[in-house]
Amino acid sequence: WKKLYFAHHWPVTVCKMNANDCHDPPEYWTIHGLWPDRAEDCNRTWHFNVTEIKDLLSDMRHYWPDVLHSSLNRTQFWKHEWEKHGTCAATLEVLNSQKKYFGKALELYRHVDLNGCLLKAGIKPSSSYYKMTAIKEALTRFYGVTPKIQCLPPEEGEEAQTIGQIEFCFTKELQLVNCTALESESNPMKTHLKLGTSELSICNDTLPTYYPSEVQ
Repeated sequence: WKKLYFAHHWPVTVCKMNANDCHDPPEYWTIHGLWPDRAEDCNRTWHFNVTEIKDLLSDMRHYWPDVLHSSLNRTQFWKHEWEKHGTCAATLEVLNSQKKYFGKALELYRHVDLNGCLLKAGIKPSSSYYKMTAIKEALTRFYGVTPKIQCLPPEEGEEAQTIGQIEFCFTKELQLVNCTALESESNPMKTHLKLGTSELSICNDTLPTYYPSEVQ
C-alpha cells in the first residue's frame, strides 16, 4: 500500500443511516478508522487484544466510539478496525503494534483537529444548507490539501445530500497529501461505508448539503 486514509465520520449522519441502537450521538466528528489504501485483513492470526490499549481507553471511548452501539464496554468496532486495517498498517514501524496503531490515530485526530477547523471557518451543524464547494474550500485553505468528502445522497423527496465522512490522506511518513491524486489510480480501496440500506459516496459539488445537528 502507498497511502493512509484517516477517516472521520459525523455521528448524527451515521445514526441517520442506521438508527438501530443510536441514541445521543456525539456532536463532534469522531474517528472511523486509519486505513491503508489497498490492503485488508493482512494478518488473520494477529488478534485484537483490548488490554494492549488499556491506557488509551478513555480517549478511545471519547474520540473513537462505536457510534451505532452506545455501550462503553463494546470493543467490536475497534477489533474490526484492527483486524481489517491495523494488521496491514503494521508494516510501518510507527504503527506496528495495537498500542501504536490506535495511539497514532488518536494523535493524528488531535493534530488534524477537524472539529476546530470547521468551527473556525464558520461551518457548524445547522438546519440550513451549505454549499459543498464552500466546505471543500475551507478545508483546503486550512490544511493545504484536498480531503475526500462523502455524503449520504438525498432521500426521496429531499433535495440535499447529508455530509457523513471526511477522509484525510497521509503518506507513509505521515505527511498530509491530497486525496484526489489517489482517485485516478486503478483499483482504489473501497472506502464506502454501507449501513443498512444507505451508503455514503463522494459528495456532489452541486447539491445543497446538510450538516445535521440532530438525528431527524
